[in-house]
Amino acid sequence: RALGHSGGPGALLVRAAEEERALSAGALDHASGDGLKERVTSRLSRIEAAASRRMSRGTGLLATIGSTAPFVGLFGTVWGIMNAFIGISQAQTTNLAVVAPGIAEALLATAMGLVAAIPAVVIYNVFARSIAGYRQILADASAGVERLVSRDLDFRTVPPATALAAE
Repeated sequence: RALGHSGGPGALLVRAAEEERALSAGALDHASGDGLKERVTSRLSRIEAAASRRMSRGTGLLATIGSTAPFVGLFGTVWGIMNAFIGISQAQTTNLAVVAPGIAEALLATAMGLVAAIPAVVIYNVFARSIAGYRQILADASAGVERLVSRDLDFRTVPPATALAAE
């Protein structure tokens, strides 16, 4: 019960297990609780999967920016160096005034690619760690709910004489 009243991730899981148990109330009178355990486990895993999908939304964009921005910068670098060589060939000299604009263009493209990529990768990694931690919290809460359901079913199936002898 404590899991369900915390207001945290366990609350939704406990409510789902309670709903499943209420739906299966009639069947529990004449069947073992194995079916209920399977249904609760299935429902909890679906809740975990849905939460995981919701949490992971948008992380693909960060990963794409982080992985492609350096290549965009590299393309700009190649373009700038190519322009520097064109300037050299047209001026027929390697004077710094001829070479510098193309090199500056190349360095700017490299810097822009890195300015986009580095924060995207850092933010992606922060989100990925947070999401992994939250998934673990959900998995732990789900396992706790499954244990509670299993324990409740075990107490339901213990004959009264055995239960009194155990006390």
